[in-house]
Amino acid sequence: MDDPISPARRTLLKAGAATLATPVAAAIAQPAAAVGHEEAKSFDLWVISDQHVGTDKAASEGIQHGLVGFRPPPVRAESLATALRQSEEGGAFGGLSFNWDIALNLGDYAGFWDAPEDEQGREVVRQYSVLKKHRREQVYNIAGNHDASPHGHPANEGKETNWWFRKWCDPVGEHTETSGVDPNKRPYPIDGTWERYTFKVGNIRFLMMGDRNDLPYPVGRRASGGASPAGAVTPETFAWWTSHVESAGKDEIIITGAHHMLRETTVGSGDYEGVSRNPDGTFRSGRYHGPDGAPEGASYLYFLGDKPKAQAFENYLAAHPGAIDLWVGGHTHTHPDDVLNGRSHVERKWGVNFVNCAQLSKFHSYVTCPPMSRHFTFTEGSRLVRVRCYLHDDTHAAEGWYPPAERVLEFSKPFYWS
Repeated sequence: MDDPISPARRTLLKAGAATLATPVAAAIAQPAAAVGHEEAKSFDLWVISDQHVGTDKAASEGIQHGLVGFRPPPVRAESLATALRQSEEGGAFGGLSFNWDIALNLGDYAGFWDAPEDEQGREVVRQYSVLKKHRREQVYNIAGNHDASPHGHPANEGKETNWWFRKWCDPVGEHTETSGVDPNKRPYPIDGTWERYTFKVGNIRFLMMGDRNDLPYPVGRRASGGASPAGAVTPETFAWWTSHVESAGKDEIIITGAHHMLRETTVGSGDYEGVSRNPDGTFRSGRYHGPDGAPEGASYLYFLGDKPKAQAFENYLAAHPGAIDLWVGGHTHTHPDDVLNGRSHVERKWGVNFVNCAQLSKFHSYVTCPPMSRHFTFTEGSRLVRVRCYLHDDTHAAEGWYPPAERVLEFSKPFYWS
């Protein structure tokens, strides 16, 4: 962690929290397309992740049919669609609707531990279709470890790399006929590929990097099944990231979106923190993840190509403090108040803000987790960013905004639309 907050910075953050509240309230429930940049004083970014549509739907249906020995809760068979509806219309249990200009979806659309198949892909598209006030193209997405088409799996023979994610989730609009994503309708054009791409909103530069769990085991998942939760990107992606960071304009805010967090940044992101150890020294499923693949790095971005525990991003940021302003990720499912080894969901290290934004899924994990997401409000001319946590059901606390998890982050530069 960084040094304790100085008195001057504490005063700045308190003042910023008060000034941010007014524009946020004015923007609530206002359709993104209805406000021009000249009128909009704020930019609202919604970050979602880990919907696991297949496992969440299957578990919900199982509970509804009494396969678990307790009274079934309200069914949440639509982990993604439920959250999308709540954002536009409010929730069934009192959660307010809220404004978002764009959303980042940080992956793990698919569930289960085998190769994702077309049935789950069609379910992803169907759940996105509930949007009424926003376009599908206002959601910018990347692949998570469960979205991978495993190396060597028979279903992937003769198909493009990571075909399932590209066919159904499709960030760059390669397969509009199946995904419904029209790249010409993106409010902010994308430059790049399904694996890594960039776009700009005002003076914010987004760098989006998909997980590469399709690489050969143990970097990626087994052809015979398994999640292999340790995160991976290729050396080419790291080179692309450093190039954009170093060539950014002096007034640009840089936000990195990835499925995984970096090592020892947020809750559950340390060595072996995702798994548990048996008395004989072997590993088993733990508090957050399974042991398949590389248990040491089950809960963070562990591989660079086939190099384990590479820590390429960590070493770069340690050598270049403040090189980016924000790293958002998902992957680790837990409750909003969780703290492990002194790390919560929102932390600051190397002059960078880190926020774990998982999870929309309730039933994918080894224990049920409250579905939640994060909302960031940027105010024009301010370096302070308000971060709120939205609970998508009432199992942890009342549905809607969860005040104990609210934070104000300080960035290196103020946000501007132009």
